[in-house]
Formats: sequence, C-alpha cells, structure tokens
Amino acid sequence: MPKFAVILPAAGKSSRFAAQQSNLFVAEQSKKKVFVELKGRPVWVRTADAFVNRDDVVQTILVVSPEDIGWFKEKFRPNLAFMEIEIVAGGAERADSVCNALARVRADVDFVAVHDAARPLIAKAWIDRVFRAAEQHGAALLATPVTSTLKRVDASGQIEETVSRAKLWAAQTPQVFRRQLLLDAYAQRGTSQPTDEAQLIEQFGHAVHVVEGSPLNIKLTNHDDFRMAEFLLEALPKEKLPSFLHPFADERFE
Repeated sequence: MPKFAVILPAAGKSSRFAAQQSNLFVAEQSKKKVFVELKGRPVWVRTADAFVNRDDVVQTILVVSPEDIGWFKEKFRPNLAFMEIEIVAGGAERADSVCNALARVRADVDFVAVHDAARPLIAKAWIDRVFRAAEQHGAALLATPVTSTLKRVDASGQIEETVSRAKLWAAQTPQVFRRQLLLDAYAQRGTSQPTDEAQLIEQFGHAVHVVEGSPLNIKLTNHDDFRMAEFLLEALPKEKLPSFLHPFADERFE
C-alpha cells in the first residue's frame, strides 16, 4: 500500500473572516476561521479527522502561524492528545508554509496530499478517488466544472466581456503528488508564489490530472460560508455499512 503524508495549511490570516468579528472581544487567534467551532467541533479538527484515521496516511502535518503555535498547543491540548499530528510553523505565503511542511515529510512517504484546513466538508470517497488518481498519474486534484456564467469586469464595475466557461474547472483540495515530484518542483520554485500546488507542478512541466469533486467541498472564507457549512454537514456522503449491520442503508449518496 502506498504511503501518504497530508499537509494541512492553517497559517492564513483569515482577514475577511476576522473583519466580520472586529467588534467582538475575543483573542486574535480565535478570529481565525480554522480555529472556530463548526457545530461543536473546531474546523481544523473536522478537517484532520478525514485523514488521520486512514490506513494509507502515515503522517499528518498542520501548518500554523509562528505567533499562534504556543496558544494553539495550549488551547487544543485535548484534541492533540488523541491525534498524531505534527505542528509546523508557517511562512509569509501559502507556498512558503507548504514548503516548510514538505521539509518535514518522512523519507518513506510515497505521496504528499495538500488540503486546506478550512475545507472541513471532505468525504472519504472523494479522498479515495484523488489518492488513486495520484497513484496512476503522479499528480491529481479535486475540482468541479464551472457552471456559472463568467463575466470579466473592469475597475469601475462594468462588464468587459462574458468569458466562456467551456473547459473551466474550479480547483479544490486535496491536491496530491508524488513526494519527489513535489520536492523537485519546490526546489525550482525560486521567488514565485503559486496560489496552489497544482500551479507549481504545471510550471514544473508535469501534467496534473483532474478528478471531479463535489460542490459540497467548500472552503470556509466568511460567516456566510459557516452558516452554509452547518447545513451541508448533514448532506455529506456517509460510508456504506455492511448490509448485515445496516440492511436498510440509504444508497442515494454513493
């Protein structure tokens, strides 16, 4: 069985989310979306849970801002006691944070998955699909086809043109790569700051395979996302139980 390491970037400033809490008397760290509770559980815990109990995941790394590490370890000590998670200090930008974590990935790992800590609505079936695609192609990510009509807008807010959505997909995470491929791509990154790992791999000259994900796999950015996520949690596909345990299992979401 191939071995996977999972990197969960959680070092972002959450500027938009924090701005909506500017009038609340809470610690600065508590304004960061990945530390907020979603239906009774911190966002990062829900996200990490999708990976830490997988047989093929041998290492899980959470990237946290350097100034938050002490607070984080104290605040979430009970969670960390039951989860084998390594904490790594983040960098100035996302790519810097992932690079820091990549340096800590074990040498016996075959593939590295990068998944936004702020995407807690991730199902096992989707992870299975993108992991298997990475094994086959060396690089794969979840994405969904763009269905909305797209408009290019100028600085004044006026439409310049309608952009064709043909062949356009919205990238999600996990994004999964052969460990050495990702190491080599980061070694040649220079000063570029790709917005995701797939962009870096593309620049490195390696094809990335797209696996259709789900619109449910949203990234939490603002308070409206949190309200929506509370309802979407109940819509996530559940693992199919053996028929002898659950003879009336609902197969609608398989």
